[in-house]
Amino acid sequence: MDTDRLVGVWRRVLSLAWPVMAEQTFRTAMRTTDVIVTAQFSPAAVVAIGLADLYARFPLRIGLGLGGGAIALSSQDTGAGADANRDEAVTQAVVMGALAGVPFVLVGLLFGEQVIALLGADQATARLGGRYLAVVFATAPARHVALIAGRSLQGTGDTRTPMYVNVVANALNITGSVALGLGVPLLGVPRLGVVGVGLATAAANVFTATLLLVAMATSWSQASLVAPRDAVIARQLVRVSTPRVVEGFGAAIAEFPFNALLLAVGTPVNAGFQIGRRMYQQVTGPLSRGYHVAASVVVGQRLGDGDAAGARYEGAAVTALGVLTVGAIGAGLVVAAPAFVSVFTEQSAAVPYAVGFARVYGATAVFLVGYSVLSGALQGASETRIPLVARLTGTFGFLVGFSYLAVELLGWGVTGAYAGVALQYVWMTLLVAAGFRYTDWASRTAGMMAERGSGGAAE
Repeated sequence: MDTDRLVGVWRRVLSLAWPVMAEQTFRTAMRTTDVIVTAQFSPAAVVAIGLADLYARFPLRIGLGLGGGAIALSSQDTGAGADANRDEAVTQAVVMGALAGVPFVLVGLLFGEQVIALLGADQATARLGGRYLAVVFATAPARHVALIAGRSLQGTGDTRTPMYVNVVANALNITGSVALGLGVPLLGVPRLGVVGVGLATAAANVFTATLLLVAMATSWSQASLVAPRDAVIARQLVRVSTPRVVEGFGAAIAEFPFNALLLAVGTPVNAGFQIGRRMYQQVTGPLSRGYHVAASVVVGQRLGDGDAAGARYEGAAVTALGVLTVGAIGAGLVVAAPAFVSVFTEQSAAVPYAVGFARVYGATAVFLVGYSVLSGALQGASETRIPLVARLTGTFGFLVGFSYLAVELLGWGVTGAYAGVALQYVWMTLLVAAGFRYTDWASRTAGMMAERGSGGAAE
């Protein structure tokens, strides 16, 4: 083993990943603050925002999907030195994202209350949730632009600019949620409740999108905005992004039947699942996201430079780093789950299930981060179909299908749900690992780069 080479890759990966990790940490803190502030109003307000956020995941998934296409083409063309194609790709992705956000604006304004009521909310909750959703959806185009522009810059290797912008935006969001939600009479700020929390989020979306566009329109960043005109690049963006969007939608939809299954077993079981998953996301989510982005960047840039062997090596190296670090945290979570749960809840009925789910997530941490990193590596190679198949078969085949079979037909109770959660990640990781190891994604990248006229494609 070439230790020096491995350590060198890990150093570069960490330099790319830590800004993403910091950014995600602040994003998580912002969402936690929204929940804490909303809890000061009423239980109905908490439920209203929770239900609205289920719908807010859909524009998020579109933004992440188009962002996946942007980071793939951006990283490849940066590695190839094809700056004109890179700028064309990121500009087209931004434009597509802005246009894709318009339907959400209309849904929020015209049908916000109705779509919340569809989930079974009472009239008061639907009214609160509808107002919040209308405010947040009004900036869906800006949310898309922010996500896509950030990933476009990350593809060039610049993960710090998106971090700076997002950390400031999330800090302003936290401050705005507290001030506009609860009010500051001494400063003349009114108490706007749920609408105030939504306004803070909407303002942060616009702020983030504006600053990232300014960075791209000036000499601050490598990627620049141009007049989009290349239909080939537009088609490639759609080809790479569509599986990512479908994957995200599928994961979001699978949440509904699985949560219903847990509720049928008992409300404390569902509460335990929410707590256990939130614990895992708090301690490992930022790391997994950071490694995912770093894998996309290093693999994409290696392929752009014509080094397919180097891309395979660095993708495997990032995976090893993720397994070692996140796996260690997962092992700690298994051991310390009761202590962690006591920080999150004191509801005795939910505690044993929260501990159980936390331990399941901790035990399967190596698989979850393995999937995240390897899907990022394949994304950097423009191969997003394999992660799509892995995600859909894992969530619907095991999280939903196996869990239902084990809980309802085999009578395993909550143990069946534990098994379904674990098996989905094992399956997903095995599938993307096989795809990364055995499929010829380097040739796919080479063909797409040749098609759009970027030099240095890996053979």
